[in-house]
Amino acid sequence: MYRNIRTFIRPEIKFAGLIFENPALLLLLEHFGIIDEVHDKTVSGICKENGISETVFMSFANLYNGFHQTSGNSYQFSDIPSIIRFLGNSHAYFRNEKYPEIYSYLKQLGETNPEAEIKLISRFFDEYFVEVTDHLDYEENIAFPYILGLTAEDGGAVANSSFSAREFLDHHTDIESKLTDLKNLLIRHVPLKHDPVNRRKLLFSLIELEFVMNIHSLIEESILVPLVIDLEKSLNRG
Repeated sequence: MYRNIRTFIRPEIKFAGLIFENPALLLLLEHFGIIDEVHDKTVSGICKENGISETVFMSFANLYNGFHQTSGNSYQFSDIPSIIRFLGNSHAYFRNEKYPEIYSYLKQLGETNPEAEIKLISRFFDEYFVEVTDHLDYEENIAFPYILGLTAEDGGAVANSSFSAREFLDHHTDIESKLTDLKNLLIRHVPLKHDPVNRRKLLFSLIELEFVMNIHSLIEESILVPLVIDLEKSLNRG
């Protein structure tokens, strides 16, 4: 069903073949705002056509393929807006697609399995998503505007604010681990006598959310924050 061995993505590789190998790369394209057909375009061709840095695109794509290699990559300050745009589109995916999808599976399971444990899982997920929403709001309303302000022509003025990239990193919470707890509850401890189809769909959806959440955090912690710290230093904020 799934291929465990995936290609390390390079500029000359045709992207269509990569999608067949890992369909999750379609989500990568969406988050970059790329909606056109890939045809026989190479990775390099897609980047040039859409004005995206090859370094950023390939780093993110390789995260989707299971390769975490940020050392040796040469990120530029000019890459920051496209990184923020990617992360912002990821937020919309979390809010508008994954949460409603998971909630609908939980609701259907609750209708066919009246056990108290189902209500417990639904409450657990609601509390989890409140935390996620607070985290996304913080990024969208505080962290991202500050970071984009640094890249503007008058970035030095923003750099004099009390906020910093290190504060953003300190604020970062481990919201992914709670998804692991939720999966464990569902698999190990919740008696589901009915509706195994929705249980499977729910589990698959949770696994997908956990996967993209982990990538989201890696991008912020391993790529964006170090880049912004360097930018702050260049603006005499270090």
